[in-house]
This record gives sequence, structure tokens and C-alpha cells, in this order.
Amino acid sequence: MFEGQPKGLFALALANTGERFGYYTMLAVFALFLRANYGLSPAMAGTIYSAFLMLVYFFPLIGGMMADKFGFGRMVTTGIIIMFAGYLLLSVPLGGDSVALVVMLAALLLIGFGTGLFKGNLQVMVGDLYNDPQYKDKRDAGFSIFYMAINIGALFAPTAAIKIKEYAETSLGYSSNDAYHFSFAVACASLILSIAIYYLFRSTFRHTEGGTKKDAKAADAAPVEELSKEETKQRIVALCLVFAVVIFFWMAFHQNGLSLTYFADEFTAQSAEGLQAMCFNVWNLVAVIFIVYALFSLFQSKTGKAKAASATVILISLAFLCMSYDADGSISVSAPIFQQFNPFYVVALTPVSMAIFGSLAAKGKEPSAPRKIAYGMIVAAVAYALMAFGSFGLPMPQTEMGADGNPVAVHVADVTPNLLIMVYLVLTFGELLLSPMGISFVSKVAPPKYKGMMMGGWFVATAIGNQLVVVGGLLWGAVPLWVCWSVFLGVCLVAAVFMFAMMKRLEKVC
Repeated sequence: MFEGQPKGLFALALANTGERFGYYTMLAVFALFLRANYGLSPAMAGTIYSAFLMLVYFFPLIGGMMADKFGFGRMVTTGIIIMFAGYLLLSVPLGGDSVALVVMLAALLLIGFGTGLFKGNLQVMVGDLYNDPQYKDKRDAGFSIFYMAINIGALFAPTAAIKIKEYAETSLGYSSNDAYHFSFAVACASLILSIAIYYLFRSTFRHTEGGTKKDAKAADAAPVEELSKEETKQRIVALCLVFAVVIFFWMAFHQNGLSLTYFADEFTAQSAEGLQAMCFNVWNLVAVIFIVYALFSLFQSKTGKAKAASATVILISLAFLCMSYDADGSISVSAPIFQQFNPFYVVALTPVSMAIFGSLAAKGKEPSAPRKIAYGMIVAAVAYALMAFGSFGLPMPQTEMGADGNPVAVHVADVTPNLLIMVYLVLTFGELLLSPMGISFVSKVAPPKYKGMMMGGWFVATAIGNQLVVVGGLLWGAVPLWVCWSVFLGVCLVAAVFMFAMMKRLEKVC
């Protein structure tokens, strides 16, 4: 799956992995931090959480416009610097008063704007690697690899957030609320790693940065696709239709950091045993990933040495898993740890997804990118159908007053962790159908003069969806749980129906 890809892909993917690790480490505990540190209600914490996500995905529109004028590479570097300043502010324990709240909001604004300069423009650079005819047919596979790399960073983030918080509490003596800031500090270190990778391997993708006279001359010399006004309009309209649909996917998907985390905290069993306990150790998940990739290598390798190496990796990984198994052992399960399952599934299932679609492509039966997006909406609906079914008969969320006078959520049920583990699996199937394919679709269909703006448009759609994540916080405790999940089930189904209704127009520009 990695053969034939441009070298710049791996450098850009690794730079993004570092940034995403820090971002998801912070995000894993952010909603719980807001409620614990400032005594906010689920609805108010959800409002701040969703507004932050909205900013993170709205600012790429501005970043894309700026990059179209000043160059993608320059904006990526500037974005990392601004993000670093934001995470640094967030890392300082200032308590829970009004001043601390204002500083926290300022930090979120910096992080959002910095991410806007970094995220979308880095992905445009990835897309431009495939303008070279020799890589033309590798675009979708390349974005799948890029998306997988993002999730490698996200896989370790929940464990890092929990462990560093526990270390600050037990070894350094910080209070529970102040200890959260150490999780945020991890993002600062990860950004240093990200910018180091970017500049060490810059030579492999420098031609995609734009913004210099040399790049402008190269662009003038290279053949540029000429589009009529009518074709440009058709492409922009098709992209806007896709943007309208993905709003509702992200509204549902990003409940993972809000209402689904509330559910993990208040309704899911806080301990696990045996095989189930093994799922909550990130290194066991890494061993499973090694097994998946080694199996693919075993069957695809052409030499005996390569096959032997793959078999060795499988045996070592299996041996590690066997040693990790403790039939009688029990572990505590913290709510943020559930957020590791989505990136784990992305990394583990990406080669499976690529193999399936590669096989379909060889037979001329691979679905178009818009059709994959529509299927992704249906799969997301199935995930929330599972949540609704699993929540029938559960009591309403409850709170009580803590010793500091702030409301504290009460743990009222012990639903098996398998429910959330399964739901994240299904949501990930939907994500793999929608997100990397959607980004690839934008990079392929966007008119050349508006690439930065159209990639920004993808992120604006994501921003609107993220703003609507607040719906989960507003519904939490206001309606029965099964009704809450049914709302997301309904919007995903409606979006899928709309997508299929527009399919001919969308596939026309592919």
C-alpha cells in the first residue's frame, strides 16, 4: 500500500501526526476539564467545546485564502507558531475564576487560528504532490495513508492525557483540576516535533509550498487545466453540495468528545477484566495493528525473506498479547480512554479498506467518492441506532453538589464498555468512507484557481458541523438518552437520502 507514493507524502504525514497527537491529547480531557475546573453545566461545557471545534475548522477558510496569496508553506509554519502560543497559555494552571476563563478562551482562539493556517494548507500540499502524472492514480490511496498517519497520533493521545494527569496528581502533588494542564502541555512538545520533521524533510515537498518567485515561474511553465466558467460553476456547486452533507456527519461524529464521553463517564462500567481489559491498553492495540499489517505483508511479499520477517512480526506480537492477558486481573477504566478506539480502528482498518477498494477498482466497480460519502452517512446512522438501542431503560443523567459548591456528574449505571467499543468501530467505518475520500474529492475537483478556498470550504462545513455538536450537550439530561441518540440517527439518514438524490450531479464532475 505504500509503494509508488511520492516521498513528500510521508514527510507531510509525519509532520501532521505530531500536531494531531498534541491536539487530541488536549481534546481527550477538554470537556471533562471544563466541567471540573469551572463548574460548568453539560450544556455550557458543550457550548464552549463545540465553539472551539468550530473555530478549528472554520479558520482553514481564511488560511486557504491567505495561502492562495502568500504560499502554503509559509502559512503552515506561521500556524505552528501561533498554535504553540495557544497551547502554552492553556498549559498554565490559573485556577477556575473569571480571569482564568478569559485566558483559556484566548488560548482557544490562538489554537483555532493557528490550526486554520496549518491544517488545510498542509492537505492542499499533499494533494499537489499528485499533480505529477506518475502519481495521478495514487491520490485516493495517498490520502488514506495520510489520514491513517493522523490517527497514529490520535491513538496515543488519550493514554498520554490520562497518564500525564495522573503523574501530576500522584508524583507532583497537583490538584485534580490543575493536573489537567499538564495534559495540555503535551501539545507544546508535539508541535516542536512536528516543525522539526517538516523542516528536516522539506526538500521532498518544497515544490508544493508556493509563494516564491521560483515557484511562480514553475507554475507558469507547467500546464494548467483550463476550465470554462460553466465547468468552474459546476464544480463549485458540486463541492458545496458535498459540504452541506458532511456538516451532519461531523455533528454526529464529534459527539465522541462530548455526549459519548459523558456517557462513558456517567453510564459505562468503570472497570474491565480479562480480554476486555486488554482493549484499554494502547500497547495491546499497537500489537494488533502490527499483526494486521504483517498479515498483509505476508501475503503480498514476493521474497522468502520478506515473508519470514512478516511471520516473525506476527509471532512476536501474538506472544506479547499472550503475556499481557490476565484472566483474573481487573483494571480501572477512565472515560477519556474510549477515544483511543476510533484512531485505533482507522489505523488498523485503512489497509483493509484500501485492499477492498483496490480490488473493486481493478474490476471497474469501485464506488465514486460522492457515493462513498453517502454510504458513510448510512453507516454513521447505524452507529447511533446501536446507541439508542443500548440506552433503552437507562435513567436520566444526574448531578449533585460537590464540596466546592460546583455541580458534579453522578455515575448512575454500569453499561458494558463493549457498547461504546462497538459504536466507535461502526463510526470509524463511516469515517473511512467519508473523510479521506471527501478530502481527496475536494483536491481533485476544486478549480485550480480556488484550491485553497475550496479546501477551506471543506473545513467550514466541518466547522458548522462541529458547532452543531453542542446539540449533544443541550440534549444531555433534557431528554431520555435513546431520544438523544435518535436525533443523530435521524440527521445522518436525511443527509444520506439527500446525497443519493444529488448523485448524478456529483458524479458528473468526478
